[in-house]
Amino acid sequence: MKTSAIIVMAAFLMTAAVPAIAAQETQEKETCAISANTCLNKAEILEKRINKLNAEIAKGSTKYNEDDLKMLEQKLQDAMDQLDKVEGK
Repeated sequence: MKTSAIIVMAAFLMTAAVPAIAAQETQEKETCAISANTCLNKAEILEKRINKLNAEIAKGSTKYNEDDLKMLEQKLQDAMDQLDKVEGK
């Protein structure tokens, strides 16, 4: 009886510890990514994507309809938001 109670208590304690361990692993991955200089690469990729989206939007209604332009503008805004996060703004 005592053994099964201890096993059940240990199971409850382990389930409570899993989110804390996952958060720690995420922070460690972010730290490694920053120190490995991958953020710089990501910023460069995002800047290229922003430039391409701006070029497509500049083509305007001659190539795209209104819905497509709205979609491109949304993608542009998403890319700019991601770039701000990477740059720490």
